[in-house]
Amino acid sequence: MALKKRIMILGAGVMQGPALKIARNMGLETVAVDADPEAPSIPLADRFEKIDLKDKQGIEAFARSLKDAGGLAGIMTAGTDFSGAVAWTAEKLGLPGIPHETALDASDKERMRRRFKEAGVPSPEFIILREVPQVNFPLPFDFPVVVKPVDNMGSRGCRLVNDGADLAQAVTDALKFSRSGRAIVEEYMDGPEFSVDAIVFQGEVTICGLADRHIFFPPYFIEMGHTMPSNIDPQKADALLDVFRAGVKALGITLGAAKGDIKLSSRGPMIGEIAARLSGGYMSGWTYPYASGVEPTAGAIMACIGERPRNLAPVKSWTSAERAFISIPGKVRSIHGIDEAKNMPFVKDIFLRAAPGDRLRFPENNVSKGGNVISAAPTRTEAVKAAEKAARNILIPLENPDEETARFLAISPSPTPRFPPDAFCLPPELYPLLESLPDKAPVVWMAAPAASAASIEELSILPFPEFTAPGFTDYTGRSVEESLEAVRLLSGCPLPLNSAGTAVLGRRFWTALIRGGYQGALYIVDSVIRQKRGGA
Repeated sequence: MALKKRIMILGAGVMQGPALKIARNMGLETVAVDADPEAPSIPLADRFEKIDLKDKQGIEAFARSLKDAGGLAGIMTAGTDFSGAVAWTAEKLGLPGIPHETALDASDKERMRRRFKEAGVPSPEFIILREVPQVNFPLPFDFPVVVKPVDNMGSRGCRLVNDGADLAQAVTDALKFSRSGRAIVEEYMDGPEFSVDAIVFQGEVTICGLADRHIFFPPYFIEMGHTMPSNIDPQKADALLDVFRAGVKALGITLGAAKGDIKLSSRGPMIGEIAARLSGGYMSGWTYPYASGVEPTAGAIMACIGERPRNLAPVKSWTSAERAFISIPGKVRSIHGIDEAKNMPFVKDIFLRAAPGDRLRFPENNVSKGGNVISAAPTRTEAVKAAEKAARNILIPLENPDEETARFLAISPSPTPRFPPDAFCLPPELYPLLESLPDKAPVVWMAAPAASAASIEELSILPFPEFTAPGFTDYTGRSVEESLEAVRLLSGCPLPLNSAGTAVLGRRFWTALIRGGYQGALYIVDSVIRQKRGGA
């Protein structure tokens, strides 16, 4: 009986789950490598080995032992920034892959930008800094600029800088996230952003999805979701993909996978970055397969074992949408609405990144969210509506008292843009009205925990019709009424709008709702309940 071909997959997290599952279904023996012995996708592998993915020599030695004891057909990764370790091992063992130097070009932003510039591929001008610049540091291009570490992913340490006053702090933050101690400062590219996945075999690039990225919350670049496929004009899509292909060629990626972030700027298509791997934002493993009926992961697996990828042509034309849910700063008390969201029409998956007891902050990168929802439907409207509704249905009440939550809510809402942003953005004329609202009872920001936080029937809300009537929504699309219903559900209090003048929840309640959404308003209700039950 012939032995199964064996494949090594770097990473056993959520993003590597599809690769492990598909490789096994293809009849391959799967070996997962990860530093975390409790990584969630380990059960999907035939064998697991605990190795730090930064240890390329250790990975090489283990791969060699596999090759000597039963054979090793290939090595790959998906959704990690360790394509360098993949290429190093493949090169040392004579396995299918790209040269290690090519992988470094596709993971080190300084090297990447240099390859693009040499090949004439449209990308921003840049400089490299190894230390924090002094005041009035001269840049060879104008503000605004983007500062990021040269060697990290998930937008860690990445931010927009509008003037010299913030440059030093941005570089300081980027250097903290750089393994090599380098920050890149580059021209800001305006315009909408897109992500693309592709399979490459013998230099031939097969596109496996072009998606719209939905980026929010400057000065950071927080992706609150993507929609697959893009609804961009086909001619513009072709121009974006032509530039992407040129970038893949400039980097020398001739086999495996390539993932790109591209902008349609006022100067035309420009490359943000290209990585020599499958994407890590639920795109290659979820939204493209749901939308097209094609598994690009299978193509990447075939390429890495030296076989020509097959069945990459789409077989259906659906839309798949991914949306994130986030939190204001605080410690998670519980998570509600998961089962209801899962059972909504067209919802396919829900991924939680937090659990009770975890501490969340307003995201400054793409790995610090509460979780993600994925939908798939025959039409774009249905898919987007399903994902956004399900994301809004998932509620994360925070523990009370909590100093971090209290500090966040103590900041008054403002019409001036800032980070973290207010949940609701109001027209300027409503801020004086908000400040003029009375409070019928004082609110204790830091109250001692009470034995019970059961409903107090007499709690009611002073009406603020100027805010509730026009149909404002927060930064997740949740309406004021939806937010109030969430507070009622989570607090167990009816909380009627009381026009008789006996309400105890006034200005501070509305201020907390506008500043922190339903989580902020709930924190006020919890504080009042504890105070009324004898909390200090």
